[in-house]
Amino acid sequence: MRKAAQLGFGGVYVRTDVGGSGLSRLDTSVIFEALATGCTSTTAYISIHNMCAWMIDTFGSEEQRHKFCPPLCTMEKFASYCLTEPGSGSDAASLLTSAKQQGDHYLLNGSKAFISGGGESDIYVVMCRTGGPGPKGISCIIVEKGTPGLSFGKKEKKVGWNSQPTRAVIFEDCAVPVANRIGNEGQGFVIAMKGLNGGRINVASCSLGAAHASVILTRDHLSVRKQFGEPLANNQYLQFKLADMATRLVASRLIIRNAAVALQEEREDAVALCSMAKLFATDECFAICNQALQMHGGYGYLKDYAVQQYVRDSRVHQILEGSNEVMRMLISRSLFQE
Repeated sequence: MRKAAQLGFGGVYVRTDVGGSGLSRLDTSVIFEALATGCTSTTAYISIHNMCAWMIDTFGSEEQRHKFCPPLCTMEKFASYCLTEPGSGSDAASLLTSAKQQGDHYLLNGSKAFISGGGESDIYVVMCRTGGPGPKGISCIIVEKGTPGLSFGKKEKKVGWNSQPTRAVIFEDCAVPVANRIGNEGQGFVIAMKGLNGGRINVASCSLGAAHASVILTRDHLSVRKQFGEPLANNQYLQFKLADMATRLVASRLIIRNAAVALQEEREDAVALCSMAKLFATDECFAICNQALQMHGGYGYLKDYAVQQYVRDSRVHQILEGSNEVMRMLISRSLFQE
């Protein structure tokens, strides 16, 4: 990943004065699609790392920006995003991890679940409750690795995304300087949601890469695999299946790129478009990968063949960064608000 950072991929849409590449959301989507054709899992982690760096760059003070962003952009340090809890997944505003101010520190107690990079990352961007119930009681605080009271659960055994560790992040009277709070008290949920709009574009772009690679692998497999005395590529049914896969891939790419432009331009419909892109593209791209595996026959089920890895790595994209059921909720809400 540090080699990727040398190419500017550690802070793709972070401002240049703190070491970022200063690129657009559209540029970012193109980059993450290309990277994900190689390793979807590693690219997905890089996208989360970028989201954390962007949050600090966008909502942090100048002192925070210049302290945290440069080592994140070089990937000298890695970042993890801590929102989900054992009892609050889709209902993120009900999170319970608390941060009680004591002098010039916050005392954090609680736990976060399914944290990519947990235990390995150096910086944890944590959403925690500094006020009352609901979204307005949530603040965003940076917790650095090595802080007393910070610990981690066991490394989870996952279907995919196995190039990155996933652990619970646990806070037990974890004392963090008030100076590590990003933005004002009560601003955390807004920061979290704005970060996730971009995160949805990013993870959908990772799905694009997986699907793109799967289409190419399937094309090549059909060209060399023979059954009934001729290449499978001569079978019109399989030709049509591949054509459908390619069409769905391009449709997914276009809806993502459109949403990326809307987010960059801060358009009013950006939230709905990001939700649509995440919903449509992650569903379609997983279906493409799954169909690609089927068209490889028994070989597709072997770990010696890369197509199974794209299936396993892209499946979780329908769940994280807001499940696709939540995406439907956000889209329908926007329609009724028009």
